[in-house]
Amino acid sequence: MEDLFGFILAGFALAGSPGPANISLAAVGAAHGSRRGSGYLCGIVAGMAVVISVAASGVTGAILAVPGLKPVLVAAAALYFIYLAYRIATAPPLDDATKEHRPPPFAAGLLLSLVNPKAYAAMTALFSGFILGGVPSALGVAVKIAVLLAIVVSVTAAWLLAGAALTRAFRSPKVSRGLNVAFAILLLASLVPVILS
Repeated sequence: MEDLFGFILAGFALAGSPGPANISLAAVGAAHGSRRGSGYLCGIVAGMAVVISVAASGVTGAILAVPGLKPVLVAAAALYFIYLAYRIATAPPLDDATKEHRPPPFAAGLLLSLVNPKAYAAMTALFSGFILGGVPSALGVAVKIAVLLAIVVSVTAAWLLAGAALTRAFRSPKVSRGLNVAFAILLLASLVPVILS
């Protein structure tokens, strides 16, 4: 039970920390509200389900062991994050956010999770760093997957709702522009540890 408790605490710490997915969810919630951002949220959760499965299988470690592949993957992720930061920074104030400026769709959230190096590193660390004592290994992996999915759903929804709480501020063009740019900068800043690792 202590092993599971430690795993849950570590899961919340790693999945809940301000990384690319969480920061972008807060930005989408603030700019579009929680209801309009729910498709993006579902995409992030679906992508994280894939990341968790890949980490559980050990494939992440094998892929990152291929010489020269890690810089290519980090560069691809960085390009996508730059594109996403641009979209966040240039989002119009809510009063101007008509149908032509829609929130990022499900596919954008899915792609963000799938190219997010922080997600792979965090999930791989959780799977390799915790062994649930007294539980057969296959059952232990299934429990870890279920627990992590529950954590990801709750944490990502909390980030979207926290961002949505800022929606009123996004109705002022001046405040909206400042907050959008701040979210975009935070998203790009979340890349720095990945690039330096």
